[in-house]
Amino acid sequence: MRLDNRLSSEGFEVTMMGIDVISNEVRKIKRKYSETNPVKLCQNMKISLLHQPMGLFEGACKGFYLQQSRKQAIVINSDLDEQFQRIILMHELGHAVLHRKLPGVKSFHDFTLFDQTSLYEYEANIFAADFILDDQEVLRMLNDDISFFAAANTLCVPAELLDFKFRILKRKGYQVIDPPLNARANFLKNY
Repeated sequence: MRLDNRLSSEGFEVTMMGIDVISNEVRKIKRKYSETNPVKLCQNMKISLLHQPMGLFEGACKGFYLQQSRKQAIVINSDLDEQFQRIILMHELGHAVLHRKLPGVKSFHDFTLFDQTSLYEYEANIFAADFILDDQEVLRMLNDDISFFAAANTLCVPAELLDFKFRILKRKGYQVIDPPLNARANFLKNY
């Protein structure tokens, strides 16, 4: 288990989960619920799911996770296309699985989803990438000599999410090319 310690802006120590720890959580969830549909997964995990219009303007909220008095809810921006809502939902499920026991944290608002500068957002992105993208399917595409961007398009995910999957595959010991990009904090601004 790899954990990195960092100090937050409030001065207390924050522990970053390693990719292997997050991948292990993904495996546990898949094994426990035998479900890959994120909507059904929310039902099985007793997490309320709401879809609300939040706009498509730059900076619009894409979704958020909320926990109050042992009740959990995820709200997804219904103005987003269906495929992208699925990605946002898996990201929010990542918060529910990885971060619900954090002291003092009641919600995660994803105005800038996939923000590498935010430790918790990074971890939720790793969760979503590992849950959505099957190792063998991604490796098969690479072996078929499909370009990085064509693979992302075929898999119906943003290239940045595939970049997170490449990090996971490297951590698992697979030999993969370096992606032609490094997911940045603001890539969804133009989505």
